[in-house]
Amino acid sequence: MIGRRPTRIGAFAGLAALTMTLALPAAAVQRPLWELGLGVGSLRLPHYRGSDQSSAWLLPVPYIAYRGEIFKADRDGARAVLLDSQRFDVDVSASASTPTRSRDNHAREGMPDLKPTIELGPNVNWTLGRGRGAVAGIAEWKLDLRLPLRAALSIESQPRVVGWIATPNVNLDLRTAGGWNVGLLAGPVIGDRKLHGYFYDVAPAHATAGRPAYRARGGYAGATALAGLSRRDGPRWIGFFVKVDSLRGAAFEDSPLVRQRSQWSAGLAMSWVLTGSSRSVDVDE
Repeated sequence: MIGRRPTRIGAFAGLAALTMTLALPAAAVQRPLWELGLGVGSLRLPHYRGSDQSSAWLLPVPYIAYRGEIFKADRDGARAVLLDSQRFDVDVSASASTPTRSRDNHAREGMPDLKPTIELGPNVNWTLGRGRGAVAGIAEWKLDLRLPLRAALSIESQPRVVGWIATPNVNLDLRTAGGWNVGLLAGPVIGDRKLHGYFYDVAPAHATAGRPAYRARGGYAGATALAGLSRRDGPRWIGFFVKVDSLRGAAFEDSPLVRQRSQWSAGLAMSWVLTGSSRSVDVDE
């Protein structure tokens, strides 16, 4: 571990986010129905969006891949494909946030801890275009419009819905002639009042001279942009991402808990596939 005793749930949530953001352009290849492996990953993540403090982790990363007709677990995340066509598909979107202990965060000192959350909901993908070799060095490309809508649930002994979030984005996937996969996405973040309140409300009982009481509003929550790079080389897979968040113009921008309006996070992971199914299936890689 690097940092102040972060929980494994939060670290694995971040590493899952790394694999879920490295989508690949379509090129049919044969892969085992399932694969298992193990690797290692490193992450740098802010305590929460708008925090001026961050934590870093170095942890083992399990590699699990399943490529069924409906249920899948691969570089695009664990999901159920509900509808699939040439240009349009619907699946289940997932994301997560890490926990924050208030004693480790200056802005939240004396406030209740932030529990980790998991986000689940439908995701509509519309393929705007795709092609091969349009630019030197690029073997394939694919441009998607993605429309995920997720409910956020707290991870605790009695889980509860803490709000809703939508992250519409434009996603460009590239495969280079050298075998590297590049993913680029950008879009706004929109949340309801309940979700924003979970992260940015300050109850009167927790107000101080430097932290006035505050009630967040729902609506626009800033924007995000992400770049990912990955490569599968035999049994080895390596992936890297860097993400930039902007909270300028967000409905809760004036919360005393927002200490930084622009921030970045990054992650690096490497996994080795140790075993796999003898049965192979066609997949889009």
